[in-house]
Amino acid sequence: MSKKVALYLRVSSNQQTVENQRLELVKYCQRQDWSIVKVYNDTGISGSKADRPALNEMLQDISKGKFQVVVVWKIDRLARSTVDLLNILMSLKNNGVDFCSTTQAIDTTTSYGKMVLTFLGAIAEFERDTIIERVHCGLARARMNGVKLGRPRVAFDVNGALRMRDQEGLGYKQIAKALGVPRTTVFRTLGAIPKTPKA
Repeated sequence: MSKKVALYLRVSSNQQTVENQRLELVKYCQRQDWSIVKVYNDTGISGSKADRPALNEMLQDISKGKFQVVVVWKIDRLARSTVDLLNILMSLKNNGVDFCSTTQAIDTTTSYGKMVLTFLGAIAEFERDTIIERVHCGLARARMNGVKLGRPRVAFDVNGALRMRDQEGLGYKQIAKALGVPRTTVFRTLGAIPKTPKA
């Protein structure tokens, strides 16, 4: 039985064309006796961007059962990093949709393709762990050098806030709104200062 497939095309510049990709993918699908039901096209959009209109539409459509396989010319058309690629592939897999990169012999409709996907998963996990390790090392080095981490404290009129609380009877939310600062900032600061008894 012929599989229903979606093509995903992308080029980084408006000066480039997706036509060569489209022609190659159409020929490939014809050889496989696959039926193309939709073509998603992100022209002029970098692969490093996770937020792409056609990609977003395709990811929304995978849960609707419109197609059984997503076909691309090369993996880097779909994603630039292994982590992003694996996230997309996991979305496909969780919805029972296979993936095929025609020029790189990756086709999860086959046992070999499934094995390659497993390797990609291991590489992506290694990338994630490496990034986390680098971040932790960078934070530790910053602390050793005396760099203060976290958001800077927001300055506001503490006396005015105390007056609003003690004399006008306003709550933390109202004070925060009046002073244009987060409620948590007001709560943290005023919570440490006892209320002044009314005369």
